[in-house]
Amino acid sequence: MSALPDPAPSLVPPGRRRAPLAGALVSAFGPAREGSSATGWLVSLVLIAVVTAGGETLAAHGNDADISMLYLIPVIYAGTRHGLGTGLATGLVAALAYDFFFVPPLYSLLVADPSHVLSMVILIGTAVVCSQLGGQVRRQARLAQANADRNGAIAGFARLLMGINRREDLWALLAREIARLLDVRTVVLAPDMPGESGRRLVVKAAVPAFDRLDLIDGVAARWAYDTARPTGPGSDAMAVSEWQFIPVLGGNVAHAVFGVGREDARMALTGAQEPLLASLLDQAGLALARIAAEEDMLALGKVQERDRLRAALLSSIGHDLRTPLTTVLGMLRAIRPETARQQAQLDSARGEAERLDRFVANLIDMVRIETGGLERALEPVDLNEAVTAALDDLRRVLGAHPVIVEVARDLPLVMADPVLLHHCLINLVDNAAKHGRADGPVTLRARPAGEGLALAVLDEGPGIVAGEEQRVFGMFTRLEGSDRRGGTGLGLAIVKGFAQAMGMEVAAANRAEGKGAAFTLLIPSENLRQVDGAG
Repeated sequence: MSALPDPAPSLVPPGRRRAPLAGALVSAFGPAREGSSATGWLVSLVLIAVVTAGGETLAAHGNDADISMLYLIPVIYAGTRHGLGTGLATGLVAALAYDFFFVPPLYSLLVADPSHVLSMVILIGTAVVCSQLGGQVRRQARLAQANADRNGAIAGFARLLMGINRREDLWALLAREIARLLDVRTVVLAPDMPGESGRRLVVKAAVPAFDRLDLIDGVAARWAYDTARPTGPGSDAMAVSEWQFIPVLGGNVAHAVFGVGREDARMALTGAQEPLLASLLDQAGLALARIAAEEDMLALGKVQERDRLRAALLSSIGHDLRTPLTTVLGMLRAIRPETARQQAQLDSARGEAERLDRFVANLIDMVRIETGGLERALEPVDLNEAVTAALDDLRRVLGAHPVIVEVARDLPLVMADPVLLHHCLINLVDNAAKHGRADGPVTLRARPAGEGLALAVLDEGPGIVAGEEQRVFGMFTRLEGSDRRGGTGLGLAIVKGFAQAMGMEVAAANRAEGKGAAFTLLIPSENLRQVDGAG
């Protein structure tokens, strides 16, 4: 559908009727015309002739006082219906006809009485006033019609958007509806994958259909996408492009580029069409934001479901294994070997059973952390006693590893949950023994750190890959190319969860004085209490 001429082009969606008020005004005054027309001249002359004949009839009966008022009929008609040119000409002809037929001397253009000149001036002035008033009313009616059509188009477009739940459907609807409403060629370009701004732009929809832009148009579209500003004819960038590209924004970020153009390379849009296009693209941006939110909610729902299933699996494995494993450990500890070979076999079986028991305990602890079921009971704990207890439980794991303990006896007591702290130390020492050098020492060192304490567990392995110091604490994380390979990937995640539950932090780094990794439990001053109770 083509747009009406300026000043107010009208875009009427198919099946939409004109607004009642605007339609009545247009019907009353007719279409706006800048000059005269043959029909207007003919009707005006006929009306002047009819009025003249009627005036002759009145004059024949001796009533000629109001004949000049009759000529207002064709003057008002011509001025309001056919514009200023026809109105002025009709007013002049009416004045001459009145002067010729009814102003003494009759049948002459001479005027003996000056008062009749005023009547002629009034006829011409009436033509001017009626032409101006009629033109204003017509312009207002057309403007009201254009606004009503534009609002109707936007409302209809918004209704269509309500049923769109996929980006591909949105692009197709956008190209199709705007092409129909504005009578232009349209194209929508977006990255291959949503949210990947670095990927090349591809044609998602076009009317008429095509799948590729030329080089200049492609560069213009990319510039519009990257800068979130229009390009092409009528803009301040890439005016050589045949297409006018406007970014489709969602949350102040360009998600696509919409292009409009014409086959003859003329300006695609008029000044009155640009606001409508901007409104339609704003509606599309809102729909795009809604679709993005729905996609995020769907992805979040999948993550939550996956985490729920994982937690349920971990809980099931942990509890189903705990009872038989406890029985096996109890029986292994109760067996008394009769030979050295049996002793070695029993020690090996017991060691593996204890390792499996720690693994199951880690599973259960991780479920407690993720489900928020972790309970803590802080009380004063001596670090020396905590370190000694952890090393005693891991004597089989440590095996040939020399253990170096550098924990001073006069350190303040630590406000911590004894069970959680014990699990933290067991996992840190087990990690150092597992990933350090086979016969290398494992060092436990406690030193003041600012106003708090730092309890570090150090090994002599290959260390941690630079930049991966935080990832090692992720669940099921194993870093190739470092000493964090192997294992279940739960131990360090449990250390982090338990430490945070007690108000502490844990950090990983490579040793400054030599080869190996250092995992440090950072204890803030709020968790310290002096031995004498003064702290």
